[in-house]
Amino acid sequence: MHPDLTRLRRRLRAACDEAGVPADDRARLVLAVTLLAEPAFAAGEPVDVETTAGDRRLAVSLRPARPVRPDRRAGLPLPPNAAEDGTLTWHLTGGRPDGSAGLGADDDEEATRAEMLALIARADALTQDQRDLKHELAETNSGVLAMYVELEQRDEQLRHAHAAIFRELEDALRPPPPAVPGLELGVHYSPTDQDSPTGGDLYDWFVLPGGQVHVTLVDAVGHGVTSTRHALTVTHAIRILALEGHPLPDLIARASRTLAAIEPELMATVLLARVDPATGRTRLASGGHPEPALVTADGDARLLPADVVGRGVGFPDPGSPSLVEVDLAPGDTLLLYTDGLVESRKNIDEGQARLLPLARALRTRPAGVLPRELVSRMHDVVQYADDTVVIALRRS
Repeated sequence: MHPDLTRLRRRLRAACDEAGVPADDRARLVLAVTLLAEPAFAAGEPVDVETTAGDRRLAVSLRPARPVRPDRRAGLPLPPNAAEDGTLTWHLTGGRPDGSAGLGADDDEEATRAEMLALIARADALTQDQRDLKHELAETNSGVLAMYVELEQRDEQLRHAHAAIFRELEDALRPPPPAVPGLELGVHYSPTDQDSPTGGDLYDWFVLPGGQVHVTLVDAVGHGVTSTRHALTVTHAIRILALEGHPLPDLIARASRTLAAIEPELMATVLLARVDPATGRTRLASGGHPEPALVTADGDARLLPADVVGRGVGFPDPGSPSLVEVDLAPGDTLLLYTDGLVESRKNIDEGQARLLPLARALRTRPAGVLPRELVSRMHDVVQYADDTVVIALRRS
């Protein structure tokens, strides 16, 4: 090997050891300078190298005889900074923090071997660091995945809990049908929002002291919890008034007057039905509600007279101007519903025209399942979604 190259490397090593440059940095510096200087020495070109050490810092400058391309500089084990005149400079920090001794600089082959071992050790350390990082990332990813799984499980638990609460709330807001000999009752509620059990469409039914079955169907203006509260207020007011013995024709107007001071913003349509199970005698009072449908056992289906419609609670001049009376024969079914049933296609007249043939076709279904099947058929196309309640009363 050319002696000048050997002396150059010895000089670089001595400067590194004097400044306390770590072993792997010294190895990369010596190898980088060797790769640049060796071709110049072989070609007989001068190689000018200067070292400046101070305050545990080392600067090494090399002035090559010909410019070094940027890609070659970038490919060196320790890339230098390039000045405008082509001078290449390396800046290294000395002071080995571990207090280890230098690699030595007397024997070139021994020093080169030691430098190669330092580079290998550095590469091994980097490889181990990479493995540790991958392991940490894998553990982190595993932890994140476990967290997502736990969150999904908790979310599922919350969904089940919400569903249970909704069912309990529905049971509280929508009482089951009373058991009345001679009368079959069924109801189905379809909310606008399937994730919410509340809305402005509520019903109430109970047996009066004289044995008659009283049914209240309310559709409060608005949506959500406020409309639910309004509808619940109306059903409770009418239940109290009915149990106190107030006449059926007066219930809507009296409830409206009673609630005006309590809920001044409340507005709701109301339909009342009073059925005598023994005789089938049925009386209806309506405050702004869609006309009920009567389906006879022999297949006749019709809407009850329009003059049953009055004004609801909270409206001007509330109450039902007259009652509609009908005798239910055995097998006859009376359908009470809110406007969500017949307005799914935005046209209530079209909806009521579709309702009658469907009610006629489904008249043999049990009263307990008839409302659900009717809603399913009527809501085959939904252009306008609204809460829907359908009640079936059948004399058995």
